[in-house]
Amino acid sequence: MTKQEFGQVSGADIDLFVLENTAGMQVKIMTYGATITSISIPGENDKRVELACGFDSLEGYFSDAYKANAPYFGCTVGRFASRIKDGKFTLEGKEYSLATNNDPNHLHGGIVGFDKKVWQAKEVGPNSVEMSLESADMEEGYPGNVKVSVQFTLTEDNKIEIDYKGETDKATPLSLTNHTYFNLSGFAETIENHLAKIVSDTLLVPDETGVPVGEEAAVTEVDDLRTSKKLGDLFKEMETGYEHFYALPADGEVKTVAEFDHPTSGRKLEVLSNEPGLLFYTGYFTSDELKRENGDQFGKYKAFCCETSRYANGPNIAGSPGSITTPNKPYSSKTVYAISW
Repeated sequence: MTKQEFGQVSGADIDLFVLENTAGMQVKIMTYGATITSISIPGENDKRVELACGFDSLEGYFSDAYKANAPYFGCTVGRFASRIKDGKFTLEGKEYSLATNNDPNHLHGGIVGFDKKVWQAKEVGPNSVEMSLESADMEEGYPGNVKVSVQFTLTEDNKIEIDYKGETDKATPLSLTNHTYFNLSGFAETIENHLAKIVSDTLLVPDETGVPVGEEAAVTEVDDLRTSKKLGDLFKEMETGYEHFYALPADGEVKTVAEFDHPTSGRKLEVLSNEPGLLFYTGYFTSDELKRENGDQFGKYKAFCCETSRYANGPNIAGSPGSITTPNKPYSSKTVYAISW
C-alpha cells in the first residue's frame, strides 16, 4: 500500500491510498468522502482494465457536469443511505426535519453528507486502511454525536472487504453504504451483456416519489433475479432500468447477496454482505458527459451499483431491521466485493 497526495478541499489535504495485491488487482481510495476512485486488474499488453466509475484527479469530482448529475461515484454514503420520505422522521417522540435534496425527499445524508467530508485515515495493515469521521449532534438535522469508521482491505484472493463501525451518544438513524459503480467489460461496452443475479424474493415497494413506505411485494418475472439474467433483455421491458430495493434475510450473516458476470471477458463480481437490503441501480440517469481521464466513458447503462444497506426510509418503516443506532447498540456492518477474471 502506498499513499499519495491527491489535492486539497477547502484547505484540507486529500490523500489517495493505493492498495495492490500479488495478482495485480489495484484499488485506490481517497480521504474525500472515503471514496473508491478506481478498481483495476491486469489486462493485455501490460494495460490495466478499469472496472469502476471514478476519476484519476480530484478535479473530476468537482466538475460542473459531475455536480449537476451527482452520481456519488465510489463514495461512502451517510448518515443514511438512500431516501427518507419527505425529509422527516420521528424518534423517541420528537420529529426531526432533514434537507429535501431529492425533492420531495431526503437523499444520502443531505446537502453535505459523509460523501462530501474529509475523513481521517490510518494504515491498519499491509493492504488495509481505516478512515474515520465524526458528525456532530444535529448535523444535517440528525440527532446524536456520531463517530464512524470504514476499513477497506484488499485481500490476496481479490476481495475488497469493507467493514463499517459506528457509535452515538443519542439514538439516531444510521445506514452506511459504498456507492461504487461497476462495468466488468472495462467500459468497452454498456452493461447490457452482463448477467445479474440477486438472492432475494422480496422488493420494498416505492411510492410515487420513489421511496418505500413499508409495503413489501414478491418479485415479479422482470424483478426476479434469483437466477442469472441478461440485463439487456430485461431493459427492453423497463422504462428506466433498475432502481429497485431488494430485502435480504436480516440474520446478521455475511453471505452472497448478488453475482454479476460478463461472459465475453470471463470477469465476475460477487457481492457479500450482512445488510438486510440492497439497492440495485443500473445507471439510467448517469450523465453521458462524464468520463475518466483515460477515456473510459460513463453514462446511461454504462455501469451498475449494488448498494448494500439498511432499508431505504428505514426510520419511517415499522420493524425495519437496524435502522436506528443507539448508545447501547453500536453500528456494525460488512460488505465484500469479490472479483475474479
